[in-house]
Amino acid sequence: MYQTSQLNDVTTLELAQTLMERLSISPNDWHRLKSNRNARASELLAAAMVFLVKNEPQEAQARLEQAIGWLDKSISAPPCPTHGKH
Repeated sequence: MYQTSQLNDVTTLELAQTLMERLSISPNDWHRLKSNRNARASELLAAAMVFLVKNEPQEAQARLEQAIGWLDKSISAPPCPTHGKH
């Protein structure tokens, strides 16, 4: 675990990017987590934070709206394009 003094040497952007990387769904986990609402919303919220820190509010808002859609169940994962149409 990092100590507060160690984190003081890391920029806010670096912290946000690290969180985004940690919460991003890897290609190996995509099929398992593509419909996991918590995982998808977490990934999008972390991305929104990066855009906010970079002063890109429109990009942040788009990610926030998508995260809300996952949480309120108004959006869901599309079918996997590599598996063709069923």
